[in-house]
Amino acid sequence: MAIRGIRGATTVSANEKAAIISATKELLQKIVQENNLKVEEIASVLFSSTPGLNAEFPAVAAREIGWNETPLLCMQEIDVPGALKNCIRVLLHFNTDLPQSQMKHVYLREAKNLRR
Repeated sequence: MAIRGIRGATTVSANEKAAIISATKELLQKIVQENNLKVEEIASVLFSSTPGLNAEFPAVAAREIGWNETPLLCMQEIDVPGALKNCIRVLLHFNTDLPQSQMKHVYLREAKNLRR
C-alpha cells in the first residue's frame, strides 16, 4: 500500500467563518465522493488559504464532519500578485493500492480556473 495525494481548491465570497466552513466541507465531501475514500484511510490533510481569509481555520470544517482522528494543518498561501483571491486549498494524503494517476483532484467555484 502506498500513500497518495489528492489536491483540491475552492473559493469563498467573503472572509466569514460560515463561508469558510461551508466551502471547505463541500470541497472535502466532494473529494471523498469522487475518490471513494474512507476516513480511516486518510493519513493527513494540509489546508492553505490566501491572505485575507482568517475568520476561521479550514480544518474546523474537517472536524465538524467527523475527521477527529485525522492530523490536520492550516497555513497561509504566499501572497503572489495576481493570484486567485479568497481561495482555500487542500492536499489530502491517504493510503491506497491505486496509482497516483487514478486520483481525482477537485476544484470548485472560481478555483476551477486553476486547472484547465
